[in-house]
Amino acid sequence: MSLAYTRHRPDDDTMTRRPETSSPASRLYQQAADALSHEIARGLLPDGRALTQVGVAERFGISRAPARKALEVLVGLGLLAKQESGRFRVTTNALPIDAPLPEHSGLRLTAQTGWERIYPEIELAIVSRSSLGSWRLNEAALARHHGVSRTIARDVVGRLQNRGIIDKDERGRWFAPGLTAHHMDQLFELRWLLEPVAMEKALPHLPAGLLDAMRDELEAAMEKGAQRDAGLLDYLEHRLHVELLGYCGNDALIRAISLPQSLLIAHHMLYQLTLELFGTEPFLAEHLEVVNRLRAGDIDGAKGALIAHLRISRRRSLLRIEAVQDMIQPAPLPYLERIDAG
Repeated sequence: MSLAYTRHRPDDDTMTRRPETSSPASRLYQQAADALSHEIARGLLPDGRALTQVGVAERFGISRAPARKALEVLVGLGLLAKQESGRFRVTTNALPIDAPLPEHSGLRLTAQTGWERIYPEIELAIVSRSSLGSWRLNEAALARHHGVSRTIARDVVGRLQNRGIIDKDERGRWFAPGLTAHHMDQLFELRWLLEPVAMEKALPHLPAGLLDAMRDELEAAMEKGAQRDAGLLDYLEHRLHVELLGYCGNDALIRAISLPQSLLIAHHMLYQLTLELFGTEPFLAEHLEVVNRLRAGDIDGAKGALIAHLRISRRRSLLRIEAVQDMIQPAPLPYLERIDAG
């Protein structure tokens, strides 16, 4: 997924550029391996944590080939062990948070090229406008605006479609649906049908200590008043709805869950713009209820709590969208055309 979360990114001073002769595919696996090795070094991926080729590909928005290569690199460094099931497990105990990477790793993030270089800007441009209505996306105009080839623009569009941000209408034209009540109902209904199933499948495969760690994180966030820390809220959403569910062992189910992922992307923006909307962030207590029921082995209770949380989250999301509509005055972009008022 890439989800590439701010809390997990290495500091800027760890980044160096590789010679321009290296291929885009090599840059992708190097970046994924570097990000994962930093998380292992900082204890964010603890000893015994399982990783899969599909999971790494989904998280970083790359194909399976560079994802597999990244995992193999970490096996070579002694950070992962490959199992007969095809999964990989972290094999080193967590190092201190400020521990440097092994000197022999040779892994550093590189400047992105091609579609990866322009994708974040385009994703933000579309998602930040989705609360205002629906938008038509012109692939040729996108390529001209960013000065890239149609092939690169097509890669960007494909990634946007995979993440549920754009779709095709009945005439085969790309559009980004507005976050209307109807569209939100559809996305949330998909989540509360699929996520409880994935959670039940994931429970037997969760690494020891994960649920206790999640409980401690949620309790600490509630105590410190995390409603003013958008990055932390984003991370805690990822822990339950992406990381924990990722242990379900069903790649097809994980891909289906990723379809409404535009909600999580939109939430990241909405948290930053509406931090003062709620006195405290309500989802923290709801997540804690789910986690505590899982810790007690009450899977039916956990599934019920998760569904209740998602139903309430839908209403809160609509409140956040209404709150930001007057804040957002986006500048015109040649590749996006407003097609309704939401």
